[in-house]
Amino acid sequence: MENSTEVTEFILLGLTDAPELQGPLFAVFTIIYLISVCGNLGMIALILLDSRLHTPMYFFLCNLSLVDFGYSSAVTPKVMAGFLTGDKVISYNACAAQMFFFVGFATVESYLLASMAYDRYAAVCKPLHYTTTMTTSVCVQLAVGSYVCGFLNASIHTGDTFRLSFCRSNVIHHFFCDIPAVLVLSCSDRHVSDLAVVFVVSFNVFFALLVISISYLFIFITVLKMHSAKGYQKALSTCASHLTAVSIFYGTVIFMYVQPSSSHSMDTDKMASTFYAIVIPMLNPLVYSLRNKEVKNAFKKVVEKSKFSLSLTFVGSTVT
Repeated sequence: MENSTEVTEFILLGLTDAPELQGPLFAVFTIIYLISVCGNLGMIALILLDSRLHTPMYFFLCNLSLVDFGYSSAVTPKVMAGFLTGDKVISYNACAAQMFFFVGFATVESYLLASMAYDRYAAVCKPLHYTTTMTTSVCVQLAVGSYVCGFLNASIHTGDTFRLSFCRSNVIHHFFCDIPAVLVLSCSDRHVSDLAVVFVVSFNVFFALLVISISYLFIFITVLKMHSAKGYQKALSTCASHLTAVSIFYGTVIFMYVQPSSSHSMDTDKMASTFYAIVIPMLNPLVYSLRNKEVKNAFKKVVEKSKFSLSLTFVGSTVT
C-alpha cells in the first residue's frame, strides 16, 4: 500500500489555461448552451402543443430532445462556471454524478436513435401496417427500454470506475468527468475497467448500429423499388434528418470510447468531447427543424397564434 490518502475532490484542467481565452470561451459556450436549451425545450413544447405532431416519430423526437437537454446540462454549466470564476474543483461525489448522468443520457440517445430507425422502417416499408405496428404501447416500451438500458449502463460504468482507488494525482486532464480521463488517475489495476469500457460501449454502440443498419437496408431496398418520384422523395425526406443525427452521434462515440484508454490522447479527446457533449445537443433540434416541413409548419402556426394573441391583447388595452 502506498503512503497516501484517497482523493476527496478532483481538479478539471478544462480546455485551456490561457487567461485571455476564458472570457471568449465563456461567451461561446453560453451561446451554444442557450441555443441547445431553447432548441430542445422548444422542440418538446412544439410537439406537445401541436396535435398533428402526436405521432410515433415525434414521440421519439420529443424524448431525444429531452435526453439532449439532459446530457448537455450534465456537462456545460460546470464548464461555463469554470470559465467565469476560474473554479475548476469538482467534488468526488459530484464527479461521479456528472459521469452517471452524462453516460446515462448519452446511452439513452443511442437506443432512441435505433428506435427511431425502426420507426422509419415501419413507416416506409410497411405503411399499411404502420398504425398497428407502431402502437402507443410499442412506442412507450421502446422508450422505457432505452432509458433502462441507458441508466443501467451508466450504473455499471460509474460503479466500476469509482470502485477504484484514487491516491495519486487528482488532476483530470479534461473539462468534465469522462470515463477515460478519470480511469487514468487510478492507482488500482484498471485493466478490467478498461476492457469493460471497450466491451460494454462496443456492445451498446454496435447493437444500436446493427438495428439502424438493418432498418435502413430494408428502407433503401423499398425506396429503390418505388416507381413514384413523389413517394421516393417523401421516403428520403423522412429519413434524411435521422441519418444526419446518426452519422454525427456515432462517429464521435466510436472515436471516443471504442479504444483502450491507454491509446487516448487527452488533447484530442477534449476536442472530440467538446463536439460530442456540447455541440451535438445543439445540432439535433436544428437538424430536425430545418429539414422537416411538419416541424416548420408547426412552428409557423405557434408564431401566428402568438401574434394573434398579442394583437388581441394590444387592441383590448387600446379600447380600455
